[in-house]
Amino acid sequence: MSIADTGDLHKSHDHSDLGHTHDPFEAAPPAPVPPKETLAVAGEILRALAAPVRIAIVLQLHESERCVHELVGALGVTQPLISQHLRVLKAAGVVRGERNGREVLYRLVDDHLAHIVVDAVAHAEEG
Repeated sequence: MSIADTGDLHKSHDHSDLGHTHDPFEAAPPAPVPPKETLAVAGEILRALAAPVRIAIVLQLHESERCVHELVGALGVTQPLISQHLRVLKAAGVVRGERNGREVLYRLVDDHLAHIVVDAVAHAEEG
C-alpha cells in the first residue's frame, strides 16, 4: 500500500458521518463517587487484606474452608499468629467462622474479595 492509498483507507473508515466524534484530549466526565461510609468500609477491607499472611489466608480459603490447624500447616506460621490474622479478617467482614465440634471452620464471606487478592497476586507475579 502506498502513502497515496492511505488517504482512501482513512476515508473508508471515517465515522464522522455517524454524528459522534471523540476528542482524545477531551476530559472524561467524572465517575460517580459512592457515599463516604461506603468508601470507609472499602478502605477497612483493603487494610485488612494488606498483610502478606492475610493474603495467604484468603488464598487458602478461596480453595476451600479451613480450620486453624490446617492454615498453620499450609502457611508455616504459628497458631497464635494465624488466629490474630483471622480476627482481623473476621472484623473486616472478609471471613466468617462456623463451629464444627471442637474446631472452627473458616470460609470467605464471598468471592469478591478473593478475586481482589488473586488479581493482586497475579499482577505481582507479572512484574
